[in-house]
Amino acid sequence: MDTPAPGPTALRRIAAGPGELTLGVELPLDNDWSSGGRRAAAVAGRAPGVPDLTRHHQLAQLADGLGFAALWLRDVPLWDPSFGDAGQVFDPFPYLGYLAAVTRRIQLGTAAVALPLRHPLHVAKMAATIDRLSQGRLILGIASGDRPIEYPVFGVDHERRAQAVRDGVQIMRRAWAEAGTGGADIQVLPAPANGTIPLVMAGKGQQTLDWLAACLDGHFTYHRPGHAMRPVAEQWLRACGGAYRPLLTTMLVDLLDDPDAPAEPMRFGARLGRQALIDYLEELRAAHVAHVALNFRPSSRPVQDVLLEIAGHVLPRFPSPSPVAAV
Repeated sequence: MDTPAPGPTALRRIAAGPGELTLGVELPLDNDWSSGGRRAAAVAGRAPGVPDLTRHHQLAQLADGLGFAALWLRDVPLWDPSFGDAGQVFDPFPYLGYLAAVTRRIQLGTAAVALPLRHPLHVAKMAATIDRLSQGRLILGIASGDRPIEYPVFGVDHERRAQAVRDGVQIMRRAWAEAGTGGADIQVLPAPANGTIPLVMAGKGQQTLDWLAACLDGHFTYHRPGHAMRPVAEQWLRACGGAYRPLLTTMLVDLLDDPDAPAEPMRFGARLGRQALIDYLEELRAAHVAHVALNFRPSSRPVQDVLLEIAGHVLPRFPSPSPVAAV
């Protein structure tokens, strides 16, 4: 398969080039993994892992208005109570359509669609639809899936998921390239806003780094602090062979009231004050990370308060490239 063209606009809006770092947020914007959030869920009768979505609209709009670079959605086709995490509950594609209508500037990303569990032509059409409705704001994160229990329910061979990912990428690239050209007997419409849609892999998708660098526009890796991220980033840079393919990651954040509170590591993130958060993110930038999706589910404070504090004191150090408002 040919090397893709340079990353389309949506990815460049959150990853402008080497040495830059931007901040996004991961949905759902709740704090249900905190002790207070667990108590509130129990009172409301929500099962563990099922988020509080009562303010999802307002919080997504707040993140957009405050200047965060991207909103990221999970793909959880089937909720497994033993696994515990229902993501944002809503299917990512209709939800992205909704978010495209109620936001203006923020990029919209999936992290990530379980590609083997969906037909790639359906994914290509849904992604192109969202991309057009949002005026080119979609970043399509894909993965091989991390819940083996789902595969037999969908009639998909778990052992063939690596090949399914490779085939799916090729099918989607071809569908977007042929859309609206008249060059094929039947076509997937609409065409993406910028001719194609940026593709990033969450994890490795059962692939090699060389394949990811050759066939995709970026790599969404699991969270590590800066010192541990550096060798991961160096491996990715070597695989890219000099071409710029941004490295993205997530981070669980419990932002404390004390702005000078030191960082206390926790799984996939840290509990810390805003100054330590700035230092933590600077270390990730120095390790060649281009974008961090902040996840506030373990937050002990209301998510709105955390968004406002980060926007006021942290975002100025990690600004997004000049946004282009949707028409």
